[in-house]
Amino acid sequence: MSGPGNIVVVCTANICRSPMAAALLQHALAAQPEALRTLRVISAGVAARSGEPVSQNSVLALRKVGLDISQYRSQPLTQRMIDEALMVLCMTDSHRAMIQVQADPVPRHLYLFREFLPGAGDKEIGDPYGGPIGVYEAARDEMVESIPSLVARLKTLVK
Repeated sequence: MSGPGNIVVVCTANICRSPMAAALLQHALAAQPEALRTLRVISAGVAARSGEPVSQNSVLALRKVGLDISQYRSQPLTQRMIDEALMVLCMTDSHRAMIQVQADPVPRHLYLFREFLPGAGDKEIGDPYGGPIGVYEAARDEMVESIPSLVARLKTLVK
């Protein structure tokens, strides 16, 4: 389960995007100074079932960058995860809207994974589910592109 200072990454079923994004962000934080390095990144889904394996194309997309998420199993987003999170990161505006409607209280730091990228580009990460490996790799690359701006934002929250 989560604990104080965790980052929760959220998608729909917790079998494609959020496990990839959580692994990528955790990997990036491991190279940061102590306050950031000790943050734990977990993932969950707004419509997830417990215990589903991560999609094979998500595993392959991350294996290509040296990360292994093959043992990950899905979990639904809970109020406890939200309450204990330093930050909750969503893949789309619809995920954020679902959390805003269902969570009580709504998390103070609820953002899109790509929200802190400069410019007016697309801030959502589309669902690659069922698509070819290239779609998963494109989603992975959108996540990787977002990480420096996320780390910069986290530095303002963690002292």
